[in-house]
Amino acid sequence: MNNKQKIINQHIKLISELKKHNNLYFNQDNPQISDADYDRIKLKALELEKKYPYLKSQDSIEKIVGTSPSNKFRKIKHLIPMLSLSNSFEKKDMVDFLKKIKNFLNLNNENVELFSEPKIDGISATLVYENGLLTKGLSRGDGLVGEDILNNLKTIKSIPKKIQSKLVPELLEIRCEVYIGKKDFNKLKESFANPRNAAGGSLRQKNSNETAKIPLRYFAYGLGAVEPQTFDRQSEFLKTISKWGFVINPLSKIVKGIDEIEKQHQQIDQIRSSLDYDIDGLVYKVNKLTLQKRLGNTSNSPRWATAYKFSAEKAITVIKDIIMQVGRTGAITPVAKVDPVTVGGVIVSNATLHNEDEISRKDIRIGDTISIQRAGDVIPQVLSVDISKRKKTSNKFIFPSKCLCGAETKKEFSESSKKEDAVRRCTKGYDCKFIAREKLKHIVSKEAFNVDGLGKKVVDQFFDLKFIKEPSDIFKLDYKKIMKLEGWGNLSVENLKKSINKSKVIQLDRFIYSIGIRHIGQENAKILAAFFISINEFKKLFKTKNRSKILENLIELDGIGMTQIKSIDNFFSNEKNIKIIEDLINQLNIYRYSIINSNGKFSNKKIMFTGGFEKMSRSEAKSITESNGGKVLGSVSKKLDLLIVGDSKPTKKKIDQAKALKIKIITENEWYKILNS
Repeated sequence: MNNKQKIINQHIKLISELKKHNNLYFNQDNPQISDADYDRIKLKALELEKKYPYLKSQDSIEKIVGTSPSNKFRKIKHLIPMLSLSNSFEKKDMVDFLKKIKNFLNLNNENVELFSEPKIDGISATLVYENGLLTKGLSRGDGLVGEDILNNLKTIKSIPKKIQSKLVPELLEIRCEVYIGKKDFNKLKESFANPRNAAGGSLRQKNSNETAKIPLRYFAYGLGAVEPQTFDRQSEFLKTISKWGFVINPLSKIVKGIDEIEKQHQQIDQIRSSLDYDIDGLVYKVNKLTLQKRLGNTSNSPRWATAYKFSAEKAITVIKDIIMQVGRTGAITPVAKVDPVTVGGVIVSNATLHNEDEISRKDIRIGDTISIQRAGDVIPQVLSVDISKRKKTSNKFIFPSKCLCGAETKKEFSESSKKEDAVRRCTKGYDCKFIAREKLKHIVSKEAFNVDGLGKKVVDQFFDLKFIKEPSDIFKLDYKKIMKLEGWGNLSVENLKKSINKSKVIQLDRFIYSIGIRHIGQENAKILAAFFISINEFKKLFKTKNRSKILENLIELDGIGMTQIKSIDNFFSNEKNIKIIEDLINQLNIYRYSIINSNGKFSNKKIMFTGGFEKMSRSEAKSITESNGGKVLGSVSKKLDLLIVGDSKPTKKKIDQAKALKIKIITENEWYKILNS
């Protein structure tokens, strides 16, 4: 057997082992190795693939990590989505969180009352009570649809099956976190990798009798749907359900202002190791429920809550090399290749160095012994260098002035900060093969076109073979050529073809996100899609004569600022970008964006505000308009349906223009009457 065949066999063995353990973990809820052992196997396979490119096949790491969800449980749509929380990692993040709330609610310097609760590292579930009787129990699932695990939840004795109170609302949804105590887990650790896996595996047992054998516990932490709404504050809600028999966390507390937040955060951080359950931070929520409702949600998280994480996991390792990576926006990011080390239960071999300034400031060099930390699920970052262990032959690291493609790079000037950007960028766009490659990976990603079977490794392979160069090439692939590649068979090629054909039909917001305009994320893309509605309206940005007028209106959209507008202008000022996007559009069926509330008070109405309001901020007024199906414009035109004039410094020119065009004009008080009608 030659050396190449030995390497292939070694890789096949590692992949088979990973597949086996994936099935045990995801579908049988019976992990037989620890997370650390699993990661070691994965790391070996990954290093082989990087060293020997011919191993990039259908059975690469890219293809097998994770497992298709089982059909073990019935799927049920949540009454109200179970959104994820935004994260805060330090004091300035919490200051920013408070500032955004005050600005949105127009509260000036008034301290907002917050309610804090420990963030339990468990499994989220929701309980639905109808007339006091427990009728549904769901897992979080994808946030929109959960699994029916009612019978398993009923095995937790402290969860009330019937609420014995005449005051209980007709419909009451209680969110909770299910966990296993540390002491109880010690008796079970032979069967599970860690307490969270034990809780998750137990809740997903098909046989609830088996679940009953596991000492599951829970803390109730939130409310979903409630009819009629009888609660005023989060603190009141928890106090009430505690009287009804639900278990709530005793460390929960009302706080006001950043000083109280910091004091409480530090106190809980100091005692967390002594608790019988794992926590990784504190959740801070606006206490008053009416304010929560006013603040509402972004596309994936509530504006009224954040998870303030505790200090990150740290480790010591050595830098073997510093390499450059080019992102889809041209950003040149230095990455440290380090000796593999376990950080927070995960083996890592890379650490971000952020940018050129960061390397200079910390004087980071190849061969240095460094301290790294991993906050949340992000790539670890270098905290500090141990100078005492540095070799005398060590040289300063010189940051390259050119992109990997050979083009000159530059640091842009930021209009918002009035400073030079810390990140160096390649400006060649699609003419840089490294940028073009990363843009393709973004377009096929789950959040964009979601092309199953066309992962990062396959994009790399097809790009190197010149099968795809631009986004439109994805939809013109030669499947006969793919069939001749090692690792590709009839079934895999047919599945790829079906997935690509399926992705040709896409909603406008996903399309806008997919084309990769800098500073336009998923939430911004939804805001833009709600404004443009159709691809034909969006295409008007391609023409210079239309673009300035459109961008003037975009500034009034809540969530779109000058940074996004400048980025959109820059993107469509590039003729090659326009040509590539037009070629892509010609391959697709892009359907209109669905407005969430097509029956709202302002459905299909174009509204404009001028002057400050007394009772709410401009941001909140815009948010209310959009949630009621309206579109907010930034300039007066014939398309405008309604101009709302605030008492504080309205623009006379806009009022005069509206009068000339016979557009309806109302005052702030008249606006409130419409809202309350």
